Amino acid sequence: MLHTAGADSRQYHALLADVELARDWHMYAFDLPYHGRSEPPDGWWREPYRLTADAYAHWCVTFIREVIGEPAVVMGCSMGGAMAVYLAARHRDHVLAAIGLQAPDRSPGRITRFLTHAQVNQAVHNPTWTYGLMSPTSPEFHRRRSWWLYSQGGWGVYEGDLHFYSREWDGAVIGPEVDTDRCPVYLLTGEYDYSASPASTRRLAGRIRGCRFRVLPGLGHFPMTEDPDRFREHLLLVLGELKAEIKGRQREV
Repeated sequence: MLHTAGADSRQYHALLADVELARDWHMYAFDLPYHGRSEPPDGWWREPYRLTADAYAHWCVTFIREVIGEPAVVMGCSMGGAMAVYLAARHRDHVLAAIGLQAPDRSPGRITRFLTHAQVNQAVHNPTWTYGLMSPTSPEFHRRRSWWLYSQGGWGVYEGDLHFYSREWDGAVIGPEVDTDRCPVYLLTGEYDYSASPASTRRLAGRIRGCRFRVLPGLGHFPMTEDPDRFREHLLLVLGELKAEIKGRQREV
């Protein structure tokens, strides 16, 4: 499970603690380098952090290969949702299926000078910048928890992640490369989100033959974090379909 830009794997805490899910699925959520408990590499201070598709994919494929040890279902949100689709397109040997949450066709304009401005408190600005992406009907406790999580990112990391999400990622390029006969793709997008709107995800889904797309009523940009109980209902439906499909393919082999 891949976290969003500037955040870490705590976003998936509720899912990881779900006993019913754990009966059927081995779940993994890791922090990318520079995020959460994963430190940056030696020499990180010599140049600004800028996430690229190649580096991001390399980290994900390495985790799947070295930690999981076999092809996996990849689920990610926001930039993680975009990367799930990217992996399905260009690293399908490591991916059984992809579930993209809040994956846009494109999401320009998310980088502003205030994200790293010396006179702006990043620990207040950045979580507030993302707070407005959540549904106002999601429980306040979970929304405030998401705000708190975003207040703890390393300096410049959120902006660095957005170089992939808001500039490099282009569904028009990656979407048509996906072969859903080999790697099923599900796109789930909350209805309250102007960064990755349902209309934007619908465009991305239209570029992927055989993609299954669903709008999530009452949810925003961080469905698994802002209202995990409501999101769980949608996820169980998808995982049920996916489990049956994977078993069917294994029988064919």
